[in-house]
Amino acid sequence: MAEEQDDIERSEDPTQKKLDDAHKRGDVVKSQEVSNWFIIAGATLVLMAFSGGMGSGLSTTFRGLFANAHAIRTDGPGLLRLAEKLGAELIAAIAIPFLLLALAALAGNLIQHRLVWSAETLKPKLSKISPMAGMKRLFSKQALANFAKGLAKLVLVGTVMWMLMWPERDRLEGLTWTDPAMIMPFVQSMALKVLGVVVAILALIAAADYLFQYRQWYERQKMSLRELKEEFKQSEGDPAIRGKIRQIRQQRMSRRMIAAVPKAAVVITNPTHYAIALQYDRGMDAPICVAKGVDALALKIREVAGQHSIPIVENPPLARALHAAIEVDQAIPPEHYKAVAEVIGYVMRLRRAFKP
Repeated sequence: MAEEQDDIERSEDPTQKKLDDAHKRGDVVKSQEVSNWFIIAGATLVLMAFSGGMGSGLSTTFRGLFANAHAIRTDGPGLLRLAEKLGAELIAAIAIPFLLLALAALAGNLIQHRLVWSAETLKPKLSKISPMAGMKRLFSKQALANFAKGLAKLVLVGTVMWMLMWPERDRLEGLTWTDPAMIMPFVQSMALKVLGVVVAILALIAAADYLFQYRQWYERQKMSLRELKEEFKQSEGDPAIRGKIRQIRQQRMSRRMIAAVPKAAVVITNPTHYAIALQYDRGMDAPICVAKGVDALALKIREVAGQHSIPIVENPPLARALHAAIEVDQAIPPEHYKAVAEVIGYVMRLRRAFKP
């Protein structure tokens, strides 16, 4: 019951691994309004930059076609050559505008997220055909947001078009008896005005929709405390296992140190909380720590030292300092040479004194 409640309460920010996994599955921030805006803005740019040249090129082609229609051969090879020529000229006229529109559509996706290569969304899922899941999607926040966006776009764009077209109603009525050559410039001018205002309005809608989609996506990626723990176990290892490994290592280290105590020349204690076993033989540059420990391990070092007649010297300040300064199998640092030399010298004098 507690785990189910933990899964429901996804209150923790997602980790980078969770975000990367979502991207691999194809679950990314995607606002269709941003993509639509790029396409409409690209179409407006194409209309402004290429409509004149594209229109004149195509009109020249078809004018020549109609003027020389009587001379065009309509047999099989002739008709094929005509189709090839018209196709080539049509492609030449629309290639650059079409390329710009394709780049605009691609940019509309890349600006929202990096490229996604995932087949996860193509896999069949029962939730896609489930009536209950369909009802939930129908009345979800996303569906309500899409309805609100569609209504807002319809009202705003309709209002703008009415405001732009209403003052031109007399000219629009007069187009029915206007010279066809004069219609295209007027239509192009009105189209650019309408598209310019529509692009500006849709930019605001796209920005608001992207923020909404990002928030929805981020909420979906949030994790529960149980999920965080599971991810930590997967990435860092199970804490219980790591603790057991650490315990085994400490036990092995303790056994190795206890086995090395008989080689020590002296054991410096605190008297019971700390124990440092130092090995020193003639010719060594400095004494070496062969064992150290606190509390229970310190008592064990003292016990083994007593069993092997290793001198035990109580010097609390030196014991604490050496325990903090050196590790096992390390030589003592130079700042402790004098104090340790005094202790070892004292031990050697005692040995000479009691030597038969």
